[in-house]
Amino acid sequence: MSERVYNFSAGPGVLPEAVLKKAAEQMMNYDGSGMSVMEMSHRSKVYQSIIDGAEKALRELMNIPSNYKVLFLQGGASMQFAMIPLNLMKNGKADYVNTGEWSTKAIKEAQRFGDVKVVASSEPEVFNHLPSINENEFRADADYVHMTSNNTIFGTSFKKYPDVKGKPLVVDMSSDILSKVIDVNDFAMIYAGAQKNIGPAGVTVVIIREDLIGYARPETPTMLNYKTHADAGSMFNTPPTYGIYLAKLGFEHLLSIGGVPAIEKINVQKAAMLYDAIDNSKLFKCHVQNKEDRSIMNIPFRTDSEDFDKKFLAEAAKEGLVTLSGHRKTGGMRASIYNAMPVEGVEKLVAFIKKFDNEN
Repeated sequence: MSERVYNFSAGPGVLPEAVLKKAAEQMMNYDGSGMSVMEMSHRSKVYQSIIDGAEKALRELMNIPSNYKVLFLQGGASMQFAMIPLNLMKNGKADYVNTGEWSTKAIKEAQRFGDVKVVASSEPEVFNHLPSINENEFRADADYVHMTSNNTIFGTSFKKYPDVKGKPLVVDMSSDILSKVIDVNDFAMIYAGAQKNIGPAGVTVVIIREDLIGYARPETPTMLNYKTHADAGSMFNTPPTYGIYLAKLGFEHLLSIGGVPAIEKINVQKAAMLYDAIDNSKLFKCHVQNKEDRSIMNIPFRTDSEDFDKKFLAEAAKEGLVTLSGHRKTGGMRASIYNAMPVEGVEKLVAFIKKFDNEN
């Protein structure tokens, strides 16, 4: 088998090697059960201990209060774009902030169910900054405010959130959950697809305050009602069992290295090194010029020449630095440096950027 590469993919993203090794060890026989977690009944006591353990570890990592439910769902964060308005739009109104591809999709989906106001947007500038938000624009009768914490494609990220005037704040944290310390009490609901900072694709984590559950529209399909899953402990139907098991291993691994405060320090260090290399180069520039708005997870950058971009990507791949292509909307390159990307991977990329800059 060839050596492992440094994988800068935006998602599915890199997973901690310790997690992959442990999963490999347990693949044929989990905890003396004589079978793989993949083959195990989700109604068994053994599997119940896995899903309970995953929830317990996530609650500890994020300090989730007892009045919030933790749900392990399917359908990706994109399914939440419909579930949120179906469950939370009591008055048929919601306010959204548009900062990228996923918030655009969330807005489009919510418009099927009610009156959506886009309070702020940076779309005209291809989302290369966060829009300024006038808090007076939030409507008194809106059912909730929706935001996206970190924009995977465009590389922007909220460091603080606006005062939403007591409205429930719902945030898509798919690409930066567990990357930095947050106070869950500041949010009515947090949701995230697993495939960037939690585990493999197929699991979606929803952390929702209990007082928001039980108000779904009458026409809401059973599987799209939060109450269905909250009442059944995420076991209404067969959950993505193996994905939840891998998420549990990931949560426990993160706890073992000091939890979110410890990984935040490492993430800040990795991002600073990479931004520094790009900002001090002659060839490269970041998509996001305003340093306040920059993400510590996703860093899109490019040269002024498509040929140079292609050359950079081809030569980087030969060095074992892979999946660095930018999204089609930004072009160029994008380095996603999630929790599981080791410091050494970023150091190697930084050295390569400097070498490429000098040679070209």
